[in-house]
Amino acid sequence: MWLALPMAVYAFQPVIFYLGLGHTTLTTLNLLWDVMSDVLVTLVGLLYFKEKLSMQKWFGVFFAFMAVIFLGSDGD
Repeated sequence: MWLALPMAVYAFQPVIFYLGLGHTTLTTLNLLWDVMSDVLVTLVGLLYFKEKLSMQKWFGVFFAFMAVIFLGSDGD
């Protein structure tokens, strides 16, 4: 049962990409999808599985989060 949400999101990925193309380029959209996926999986690891990160890895998460902010902005 718990697989239903990830499967639904994955199944709607083409629709999300298609709708997103009206707002940004494919390159930016793909980078946003990849980085947001990494950040969300990291949050699941931290919150659900109680994993610990070193300071260096926290910097990586911070920069990934900043990448989402920069890629999502309209600074063309």
